[in-house]
Amino acid sequence: MKMKAIVLAAGKGTRLQTEHCDLPKVLRTALGKPLLGYVLEGLRFLPREDIVIVAGYKRAMVEEAFAGYPFAVQEEQLGTGHAVACAKEAMAGYDGPVLVCCGDMPLMREQTYRTMFETHEREGNVCTILAATCTEDLPYGRILRRDDGTFDRVVEDKDCTPEQKKIRELNAGVYVFDAQKLFSVLGQLKNNNAQGEYYLTDVPKILQDEGGRVGVCAACTADEMLGVNTPAQLQAVEAYLKGAEQE
Repeated sequence: MKMKAIVLAAGKGTRLQTEHCDLPKVLRTALGKPLLGYVLEGLRFLPREDIVIVAGYKRAMVEEAFAGYPFAVQEEQLGTGHAVACAKEAMAGYDGPVLVCCGDMPLMREQTYRTMFETHEREGNVCTILAATCTEDLPYGRILRRDDGTFDRVVEDKDCTPEQKKIRELNAGVYVFDAQKLFSVLGQLKNNNAQGEYYLTDVPKILQDEGGRVGVCAACTADEMLGVNTPAQLQAVEAYLKGAEQE
């Protein structure tokens, strides 16, 4: 099966910019290695030329640190949906499954990414969403299901009602899409939400409304989906990696 990936790595990481460090978020290090380095390690089952990195803030630094990968540019950070749209040219002519993941989630395992591709293929999905069940009240989007248990939509944490906040099935922010269908609907995204951004999380619902099958793959642990937005989260990631080293 042919596969490709888009890694979202354009963020500035404003909340991480302490101690006068203004590196792009994905170049912040955990145990001496850039966050993006861990993510690319998890994708090592794909050839480098099939992994497109979307860079933005101080992109020359990211391109230099990870030379050899194809890059796409997101000049303005207008949301995850907009970031993926910036990779359209780099993915031109490709009609297979594409994984979309985040460059600031260093704990995602290779096996989780592989399982997503396998689930996507097996179920004949146009979109497969990675989910984790977590008892903590984390600021992740919630996966809403219909009465029959099938996927309904994703609601971002900031847009959740108090009732929706109680849902424990969280969107990890990693997807596999049918590439052609993904790029055909990105233009339908609206930014009428709490953040004023174009959310990639709205795409599964659009694809489903057009008759495509959207599946949820619960192959992710709560630890794996930890993203790094704050110094405290960076410390938590380092503590996890240290623990993994000692096992």
